[in-house]
Amino acid sequence: MVDELSRLSPEQRGLLAGWLPEATVLADLSWGLVETRVLDVVGEQGRLIVKAGGVADGHIARELRAHREWLRPWVLTGHAPSLLFGDEEAKILVTRYLPGELVEGTSAQDHPETYRQAGSLLAAFHGQLSVVDDEWNDRFRARVERHLAQPHRIDPKIVRCVHAEVSTWPGGGARVVPTHGDWQPRNWLIDDGVVRVIDFGRADLRPTTEDFVRLARQDFARNDELEAAFIEGYGSDPREPEEWRRALVGEAVGTAVWAYGVGDEGFERFGHQLLAALYA
Repeated sequence: MVDELSRLSPEQRGLLAGWLPEATVLADLSWGLVETRVLDVVGEQGRLIVKAGGVADGHIARELRAHREWLRPWVLTGHAPSLLFGDEEAKILVTRYLPGELVEGTSAQDHPETYRQAGSLLAAFHGQLSVVDDEWNDRFRARVERHLAQPHRIDPKIVRCVHAEVSTWPGGGARVVPTHGDWQPRNWLIDDGVVRVIDFGRADLRPTTEDFVRLARQDFARNDELEAAFIEGYGSDPREPEEWRRALVGEAVGTAVWAYGVGDEGFERFGHQLLAALYA
């Protein structure tokens, strides 16, 4: 694994040498936009996935928490990978390989059945735990303001509109559940008609609507049959209008700012389009 591991830290390489001494890298599945490395490997324990974060990474810790606290129901039914090794300080983990191909870009992305299954899976995930986070709304408002304070190319008129709207948002608490944080076809696998789930680097306790925003901005927007199938699978539509509006604004701002920061101009334009639609 020498060449493929050259971008990992010495600590990460040392841990892998102990965990997977005879492993061979089959493919580098990394995106390339961020520091996280994702490797498809095979060794004595079978086919595995290695994920290693960079210095500023905060996703590995979230993913490890998800594996330890929330993923067991999905793992038991084969809908999520099981964790073999992990080290939060070194920002690295190893899971078993999950069979299937990414839904995004395949015909399954246009099949209502895919979304019905995804809705059902999400309902089970959300249903594990429900608590009140006394500071959720305060942190959410602060997050949007923090994004706007970072370098970006959002139209100044829209920036003023966002600031004005955010100032009216409620503070205090909200009911939160375990959320995936990036719930969309890019993080679903399809295997002989069965939907499975990967990538838990954004998992956290949030309001249920936070797992609807990325579907709403893309797949639901192009085909309302997909939205209907998803809601059928989920069992109900939890989106309360005012909270939903706040979630959409936060998502649009975050998209435009994050994409600018990593140099993804196409995704940045998409974020600007979302904001323009919200403030037309």
